[in-house]
Amino acid sequence: MEAVVRDPETSPLDERHRALFRYLDRVNHESPRLTAEDAAAVRAHGWTDEELWFGITVVALFNFYNRWIDASGVHALSDEAHRAGGRRSARTGYVR
Repeated sequence: MEAVVRDPETSPLDERHRALFRYLDRVNHESPRLTAEDAAAVRAHGWTDEELWFGITVVALFNFYNRWIDASGVHALSDEAHRAGGRRSARTGYVR
């Protein structure tokens, strides 16, 4: 996981997943410049419209949440609070 987060291109991901991550990175940073051909290139690696939709939705929601939190003045959690949340999710699952 750390290798993927650090650099998907040099990580052990296969080319199919690298293509998806490249596309989603562009969704995150260059969405106004994306074209139908960009999506078609990812589909050529075997990704379906539904799978692309889910990936795009995750990127969009994280952008929304981050901007909302930044602009609304919600204070960031401490490192210890993040670790405690991770332990709780590992113990009880993500959905409560």
